[in-house]
Amino acid sequence: MSYCVIPGCFNPPNQDSALFCHSCGSKLLLKERYRPLKPIGYGGFGRTFLAVDENMPSQPHCVIKQLFLQTQNGLVLKKAVQMFHQEAEHLEQLGQHQQIPTLLAHFEQNRQLYLVQEWIEGETLEQELQQVGVFSETQIGELLQGLLPVLQFIHDRQVIHRDIKPSNIIRRQSDRLPVLIDFGVAKLISGTALLHTGTVVGTAEYTAPEQSKGKALPASDLYSLGVTCIHLLTNTPPRDLFDIIDNRWAWREHLPGNTRLSDRLAQILDQLSETTLRKRYQSADDALQAVVKLSPILKRGISPLAGTNFSVNHWQRTAAKSEAENWTSAVGVDYQYLQNFLATGKWQQADEETRRVMCQALGKPLSSYLHSGEISQLPCKDLWIIDQLWLKYSQGRFGFTVQKQIYENTAGEEYWIFCDCVGWPTHQPHFLDAVMMFSWQAPVGHLPSRRWAGGFSWWRHATAMAEKLKQCGIG
Repeated sequence: MSYCVIPGCFNPPNQDSALFCHSCGSKLLLKERYRPLKPIGYGGFGRTFLAVDENMPSQPHCVIKQLFLQTQNGLVLKKAVQMFHQEAEHLEQLGQHQQIPTLLAHFEQNRQLYLVQEWIEGETLEQELQQVGVFSETQIGELLQGLLPVLQFIHDRQVIHRDIKPSNIIRRQSDRLPVLIDFGVAKLISGTALLHTGTVVGTAEYTAPEQSKGKALPASDLYSLGVTCIHLLTNTPPRDLFDIIDNRWAWREHLPGNTRLSDRLAQILDQLSETTLRKRYQSADDALQAVVKLSPILKRGISPLAGTNFSVNHWQRTAAKSEAENWTSAVGVDYQYLQNFLATGKWQQADEETRRVMCQALGKPLSSYLHSGEISQLPCKDLWIIDQLWLKYSQGRFGFTVQKQIYENTAGEEYWIFCDCVGWPTHQPHFLDAVMMFSWQAPVGHLPSRRWAGGFSWWRHATAMAEKLKQCGIG
């Protein structure tokens, strides 16, 4: 059924193909293409609707946000519209990150302001908490590893979210990645915010002290993320977790009896939610490096990146350098397919394509195996391109140089220790894909796989690849 978004309309059921509302006579389609289906959210600053884009052959779902302007002041209205378009430009830039909804359109219609964004199919963490129960240490670690790079991304672009909480994080159904939604544009352009400097945007229970006083900083988002985590660990409202007498979070007392939590993760959550700004993590990158060292995917207490300079900033700088370099193969290999697979998160296809381009670079049949001795013959430029593509589109999670760092950090250990760290089998199964994880939830360094490694001494591939990367000055 079609839903009429005109404020005050009686909103009777309208047929799927109706063009005008039976009640008020207004056009049902926005911008002659977006058909609202039903309301999915309502607040003092606007309403949110599930819709379909009828201009696209597949008629994909999308989200329409209708923003309320609670003022009749002409100057304020003019300023609000101006800010609306400015904030929309920010959203368009942020939507380039795969864990932030893409902005599809922004416009004015019937004296209302509208944003149209990508529909993220999945459940919010608040819904997940209510349906499944409290989060484990592993889940919290994965959440931090999944969201901190997103925060670093927006902070690097001088944007502060200001309203991080479980209901503003959706676990996307397709890849189980956390997606950050609702950047509070409606609140930023409301009449109140325009008339008062330092207007607070956010949800009180999750808002950092400095933000509640009108001064939001990147560290304010980290505070909100920390409070979000302790709420997910305890299923207790944040207001009941804070000790106002001692001015501290007393969340440990509210952990379920069967919850096992390492001291190190507890310390990280304490530092994220520290009320004193100077004692808190100052950047998402700082917090991420602390989280990576206790990654729950690592067994036997081995941290794959301990003692290395690996960080979010490292891969971002490397990716930026890659963009500026000439990505032309030294031997005529076309990397467009690999780039497309990685850019769209098709990890298994990208893994298969990696084997294909490596064989092509060596002049071998495309489904061949590479012996350890052949790795030294790979052109450095092509190996660099492959690695940079994996680093760029995995945000530094996957790639040959990541595997090299993990391998070097387990120096002197058996090959199975390295496999243990990256989540690989220690034997060579006939169907390798059956034991691989082709998703963002895979361990750090899990991809690309060793599907290309062959010969009687196939397990020597890690040593050979590390030596080749070092010889080429890569990583």
